[in-house]
Amino acid sequence: MALGATAPLASNVASSSELTLHLVLPNGATRDVPAGTLARDVVLSIGPGLLKAAIAVAIDGEVQDLMTPIRTSGAFVVLKASDPRSLDVLRHSGAHILATAVRRLRPDAKIGFGPAIEDGFYYDFEVEKPFTPEDLEAFEAEMAKVVAEALPFVRDEISKDEGMKRFADDPLKLERLAELGADEVISTYTDGPFVDLCRGPHVPDTSHLKNFKLLSTAGAYWRGDERRQMLQRIYATAFWKKEELEAHIHRLSEARRRDHRVVGKQLDLFMFHPYAPGAAFWTERGTLLYNALVDYVRELQRVDYQEIKTPLLYNKGLWETSGHWGKYRENMFLVLDNETSEHDFSLKPMNCPSHYLLYSAKKHSYRELPLRYATFDVLHRNEVSGALSGLTRVRQFAQDDCHIFLMPSQIRDEVERLTKFILGYYGAFGLKARLKFATRPETRIGTDDLWDGAERSLREALDATGLPYEMKPGDGAFYGPKIDFDVTDSIGRHWQLGTIQLDYNAPDRFDLNYTGEDNADHRPVVIHRAVSGSFERFIAILIEHFAGAFPVWLSPEQVRVLPIAHDFADTARAVTAAMRAAGIRAHLDDRNDTLNYRIREAETMKTPYMAVIGQREAESGTLAVRERGQGKKQEVVSVEAFIARVQEEIRTRALPPVTEE
Repeated sequence: MALGATAPLASNVASSSELTLHLVLPNGATRDVPAGTLARDVVLSIGPGLLKAAIAVAIDGEVQDLMTPIRTSGAFVVLKASDPRSLDVLRHSGAHILATAVRRLRPDAKIGFGPAIEDGFYYDFEVEKPFTPEDLEAFEAEMAKVVAEALPFVRDEISKDEGMKRFADDPLKLERLAELGADEVISTYTDGPFVDLCRGPHVPDTSHLKNFKLLSTAGAYWRGDERRQMLQRIYATAFWKKEELEAHIHRLSEARRRDHRVVGKQLDLFMFHPYAPGAAFWTERGTLLYNALVDYVRELQRVDYQEIKTPLLYNKGLWETSGHWGKYRENMFLVLDNETSEHDFSLKPMNCPSHYLLYSAKKHSYRELPLRYATFDVLHRNEVSGALSGLTRVRQFAQDDCHIFLMPSQIRDEVERLTKFILGYYGAFGLKARLKFATRPETRIGTDDLWDGAERSLREALDATGLPYEMKPGDGAFYGPKIDFDVTDSIGRHWQLGTIQLDYNAPDRFDLNYTGEDNADHRPVVIHRAVSGSFERFIAILIEHFAGAFPVWLSPEQVRVLPIAHDFADTARAVTAAMRAAGIRAHLDDRNDTLNYRIREAETMKTPYMAVIGQREAESGTLAVRERGQGKKQEVVSVEAFIARVQEEIRTRALPPVTEE
């Protein structure tokens, strides 16, 4: 939770007429306690040993710390360090301890907020000068002192007026206080002399934060508003176990080493230019990789999909019909109509509505369904400049996008088919995925009845696959529920990539029909399906997943042919030509540089194979082959055998061996 005021009291909070709360323990035992009893006292009633191990509690799933009064009845669970939910409590406390350390060393720093986030926590400060690496070292050392002091987190509930007086020197906190309503509980937490406006939860005392690390600092606008002042954000992380912290730090180091922006430049794959912000320029090598990926998807879709192309620019009428004009317009690139002097046109940010137009242009029979339209068209989304990040966040991109028109009775089989398709695709890259089921968001189109049916149908189809999945309440698309594929890469990071989205709204909005077996018109259902997400982002993930050492089939350059001397250049040219004729992306390097220099360059470019030709090889029709990642080890094989070997790796899309580079 963010540091700041507490949330409003829930509707089932005990009132003056409800003085006794009923708590149900995991073993079925109960505790009836007065409203306002501290959680620690309930834990103590279960056992003093449990209190010693307790980090926090959860009441009907809501986590609160031991020093917060209990205000609701419900299921009562004690969280120990072994409970995953306790890690956010530790990290939230770490943010408070960070603020404590900063204020000890920099009393002038104005404090903002400090939530736990995925993989760590941060805290925002308003200071005159940006923090330096030396500042971070000092803050971390001071945090260690705060931890060693084992200061208890003391919770206090105060009035709004008291808060305005207590935080008179912290304008960021005063602004938050001014927004609070009369029905909100306002709390502070103190460790030593430092007091922070905070709703918790926190660990019992500062000594629990044994394994932590300050990672970096960056600028961040106050409350994410670019019109407001720039703050200094310190990012950090914490874990219960030392080995988990060390493993995380190693992953961060690996992520920096594999950064696709660095590796992509090193391998000469793509570039960006200020004249086209957020749009990649693909070099010859990058285009070879890009096309290899697209060709693979095309191959998988050759039989059961119809590849189509649709226009790039549309009148706003299309987006009004689809619902995007009202709910997504700020993310679209609008185009001025010279006749009306209004922004009545837009570049398409997604393919769906154009596919509906194509579908509705013809009559369709139930015998045609499922009808699968696939496309690789370019899309544009108006991302703010500060959010652009290499290939992972761009303004121009392409998706392996598909829209499937089908009967409701076909949903189960189609979802099972698509799930196998997507998981098999990831398997070709050594990627594993977890499934997540996302339900209706707060902002949506369509009636509740429509959503009830859509969620029920998709969940039944997902259950039929027999695969495990997690719930993501409220995270569906604005037009329908979805299944997301959360992919784990080689260093343990998670990426949300593929999606299967069920849409009952679009057929109504676009009056889509098919002729049923009864010769009457019926509404189809639409499934939105993407596998890679966008090719740009997926390639960024693959660059980092493989650290640039791509499988042979995906490598822009599969073999580099290296004659030892000019005398063997003709033989090397003939070998290169034979490889290219066999469908291998081979490159001849017959420059006058030394062989060792040329080998090092091929290694730097992470070429899978180097084929060296000297006198012995030229005379015997063989190659001295060096394989990427195998050092100076080489194998002498015939040209024919080597070509067959590479062809087989390409055909089977074999994964490279795992090596430490």
